Amino acid sequence: GDANERYIKSIEPLVQDINALEPEFGRLSDEELQNKTNEFKQLISDGQSPDAVLIKAFAAVREAAKRTLKQRHFDVQLIGGIILHQGKIAEMKTGEGKTLVATLPLYLNSLAGRGAHLVTPNDYLSRVGAGWMGPVYHLLGVLVGVITHDFSGVYDPTYADSQSHGDDRLNHFRPASRHEAYMADITYGTNNEFGFDYLRDNLEYLPEQLRQRPPYYAIVDEVDSILID
Repeated sequence: GDANERYIKSIEPLVQDINALEPEFGRLSDEELQNKTNEFKQLISDGQSPDAVLIKAFAAVREAAKRTLKQRHFDVQLIGGIILHQGKIAEMKTGEGKTLVATLPLYLNSLAGRGAHLVTPNDYLSRVGAGWMGPVYHLLGVLVGVITHDFSGVYDPTYADSQSHGDDRLNHFRPASRHEAYMADITYGTNNEFGFDYLRDNLEYLPEQLRQRPPYYAIVDEVDSILID
């Protein structure tokens, strides 16, 4: 096969290992599943790389998605998640579940405590993506922030927006400062707002006025539109 096919075949053993853990993670209580996040964070804090916990971390995300969204990551979605974690481009067609795929590498890379970003082309995609996947992250004990043109907040399933948006995925963001949204474990936002906040931070005089923290890991949605065009 070509180089892409050989590369995908090389990561298929990881998918098999993730699948092998499905019965074990399915037996965990919600509390035990959430405790896995602290376990993974401790391993990385002790010097292990995210790659070392990838298999178990992906298994945890899949189980959380099954319980909260009734959606199970397919093998091809696990492959997409591994590709994105490794800093490569994953081409997926509309309907193949990009939003769900992103939960895997975002969660894995958030475990280092340095923040993980999902960069989208517009405000709606940022907010609906964070709100749609919010229950998955919440079950795992991961805080999610969102940045749009005129709003910043963090996902809180107990918060009900006083102005219903008609789509429940948009209704559970507690308003917060931009700094708080950026300090969340995972932050969804638009390329424009991430870029402008970077410029704004470079105009500030005091550290406490900064919005962002040093960049660590990001997934760029519609990369051909945002970065190439």
